[in-house]
Amino acid sequence: MSKTITRMYDNYEDAKSAVAALETLGIPHNDISIVARRSGEHSITADDAGIGATTGALIGGVGGLLAGLGLLAIPGLGAVVAAGWLASTAVGAGVGAIAGGAAGGFVGALQEEGVTEHDANVYSEGVRRGGSLVSAKVKDDLAPQAEDVLNRYGPVNPAERGASYRERGWTAFDPAAPAYGDADVARERDHHEEPRARV
Repeated sequence: MSKTITRMYDNYEDAKSAVAALETLGIPHNDISIVARRSGEHSITADDAGIGATTGALIGGVGGLLAGLGLLAIPGLGAVVAAGWLASTAVGAGVGAIAGGAAGGFVGALQEEGVTEHDANVYSEGVRRGGSLVSAKVKDDLAPQAEDVLNRYGPVNPAERGASYRERGWTAFDPAAPAYGDADVARERDHHEEPRARV
């Protein structure tokens, strides 16, 4: 048996470190996904978006999953850098559900993997606002270690982040909402600069 463990990070470097640590733990890169929206000073570079197998080990010390990063357009999220099964699932779901509400697209892809509706909405909104999502399919015997690894890099607490979004009028992820621009993402980062809660 296996379970899917998902965490969101405000800092893309933390997400990359979490992916590398999962692979070091022995989780195959085919069982790990990363979806990230970066802009401005944190922009996706050509190295991030098209790391070749020969240079992947030089970027952040890893090849594996991060060597396969590519730019995708996911409905509701806009242009993201992504790799792994979750990105493929979300793009496939988005084709038939571009305006499909909570049951379709990226939210639906997360829910299919066991993420609660609330957390799936928060994670999707978080990526839209500049966050980075890491998700791993992990065998039950490795799950506690994988959770420890993902928690080590300061993930966002989805309950607290959802409350913060709701304080500013948000209710749920809207795939039809306009993508965040660089200035929007910068403002969002500034809003959440306080120390991140551990999950």
